[in-house]
Amino acid sequence: MTDNRQRKTRRSALRHFLDSEAAGGLLLMAAAALALIVANSPLGETYRHLLHAETGPVLAAKLGPMNAHLWINDGLMAVFFLLVGLEIKREFLDGSLAAPEKRRLPLIAAAAGMAVPALIYLGLAGGNPLLARGWAIPAATDIAFAIGVLALLGSRAPASLKLFLTTVAIADDLGAVAIIAFFYTDTLNLLALGTAAAVLLGLWAMGKGGVTALWPYLTGAALVWYLVLLSGVHATVAGVLVAAIIPLRPTPGAPDDEHSVLHRLEHKLAPWVAFAIVPLFGFANAGLDFSGVDPASLLSPMPLGIAAGLFLGKQIGIFAAVRLSVALGLASRPRGASWLQIYGVALLCGIGFTMSLFIGTLAFPGHPALAEQAKLGTLAGSLLSALAGYLLLRSAPRPARPRATPVPEQDERDASA
Repeated sequence: MTDNRQRKTRRSALRHFLDSEAAGGLLLMAAAALALIVANSPLGETYRHLLHAETGPVLAAKLGPMNAHLWINDGLMAVFFLLVGLEIKREFLDGSLAAPEKRRLPLIAAAAGMAVPALIYLGLAGGNPLLARGWAIPAATDIAFAIGVLALLGSRAPASLKLFLTTVAIADDLGAVAIIAFFYTDTLNLLALGTAAAVLLGLWAMGKGGVTALWPYLTGAALVWYLVLLSGVHATVAGVLVAAIIPLRPTPGAPDDEHSVLHRLEHKLAPWVAFAIVPLFGFANAGLDFSGVDPASLLSPMPLGIAAGLFLGKQIGIFAAVRLSVALGLASRPRGASWLQIYGVALLCGIGFTMSLFIGTLAFPGHPALAEQAKLGTLAGSLLSALAGYLLLRSAPRPARPRATPVPEQDERDASA
């Protein structure tokens, strides 16, 4: 009885996570569409002015006076990365990626799904050293947007596909965080970085000491965020660093255990991130002004490289990695999913949106025209991937279920006896 109750709890938690991501993804789509409408309406200038109007204070000399765009991208997105870090830690220590055989396929697929798009981008735009800084833009997958598209398919997408997409995107997020930390940090303030490390050590000691209240960890997280902001590393990395030291109490079958600090914090943050922070980021960053956009601009090296990396690179890298892994016996195909459906999910992984837009802002500081080109390529590649993945999965035949072997009536009576 206990085992059945635990399995039911685990399934309910997974379903709750996927449902919240799906709803957040649909809201993100609406926010992005609204941003495009507003940016190309008579309110466009007001929209851009409100995002970049100085509000202060000056938190770091590198950033200058704060504005709404900086508060969202450097502040609120740190909370998003904190949740990402919590999800990564939970999945690797107490979730679907805890067992080596379960994490093998999504890790291989995520690695290939990041490498191939980056190579395609560099092949198309890498000849210009400045444009080459954008190599990581098409390497990301937007989990909320992709799960939101899957939600539109209902029962046509089996649960194994949703779990596979989720785990690939989580592994993808881990790679994106590493890229931001190592490749988009120019100068370092070692004193600020060392002080941040000391605060993190204190938070770790609190966890080892049995502190379960959330407010000490949140207070420490705010201090780490400010110190990382001063250090020169992008402030959002602070979210993942804090998540790494949040204590996790392994609770098989009860992933929302009230005694696990990580589970409680993740549970409290998830609605705010899914229904407020990510849609707000989408609204603030997706507002591309189409007045200067024509087919020639879309075919210029950087937008073309990003769009091709997302649309072609993701599907080629992920699907080829899965086929090769299964053929070599390194992993098993997601249960109940056909190869055509897996290919459809590989297409959906080309929805880079949130993380791609974010990396685009980091890749070209001081070059607003290039940031707009990066936004154009991201929107084009993500839209193509979303439409192609949706249409393919909607038309893909469902795998035939194996017929259950009939049990003779006498055998049934004997079994019940």
